[in-house]
Amino acid sequence: MSTTVNTHEAKTHLSRLLERVRNGEEIVIAKAGKPVARLVAIQTGPVRRVPGMDRGKVIIHPDFDDPIPELDPDYMHPGDPMRDVLK
Repeated sequence: MSTTVNTHEAKTHLSRLLERVRNGEEIVIAKAGKPVARLVAIQTGPVRRVPGMDRGKVIIHPDFDDPIPELDPDYMHPGDPMRDVLK
């Protein structure tokens, strides 16, 4: 649900409008009848990261950076068209 107010009313009654927004209402501020801004409540921010919270959940094998055999031209079938592209 949103309510539209003009800029003069928004300046005059900002505290009241903020209380309405805090209670879940959305306020649209208009100038000369045209919407200019939306006054909405700020959602709770994300939870802060805790360094090391995933310790032990990720395993990196010693060969993780070895060449991928499927992209190694010597591993490919001689008739594979990608063989020439990768050389």
